[in-house]
Amino acid sequence: MIDFGFDKLALIGAVALVVIGPQRLPRVARTVGHLLGKAQRYVADVKAEVNRSIELEELAKMKRQFETAAHDVQSSVNQTIHETSESLNQSWQSLPGGGGPEGADAYGTDPVPPPEYRHPKKKWRLKRGATPLWYKQREGVQRHVQSGAARVARFRPPRNTA
Repeated sequence: MIDFGFDKLALIGAVALVVIGPQRLPRVARTVGHLLGKAQRYVADVKAEVNRSIELEELAKMKRQFETAAHDVQSSVNQTIHETSESLNQSWQSLPGGGGPEGADAYGTDPVPPPEYRHPKKKWRLKRGATPLWYKQREGVQRHVQSGAARVARFRPPRNTA
């Protein structure tokens, strides 16, 4: 930018005092200060925007590099898996019995049938609480619903029939 020293600023101030006059000089100086501040803020905003765009370009480049590296790793892993599965299939076919029918083991014996399905016999309509029964028994929590008359009959003292 332009390099203003103290002597140049003093010369500009003296010329402005003569041309503008002592009455309007403070208002003009204030206006010039506001305009210079706005210009500095505008330049700072432009610099920040340029820096942000440069950083975004760098991030996009890094993203592309990571994507290509991930793609290379994925392709190498897929290739290794494919080669391993091929070698396993070849070794499976080379076993006695040639791998045999589906479900049979490598020696041609009959396959073991899978266990039969048994229904879990859950009572789906029964509401189950999360509190264990042993805890309810220890703490004396009521587990069954009783009517008022049944509760009274349960806790009524026995009659003396003598």
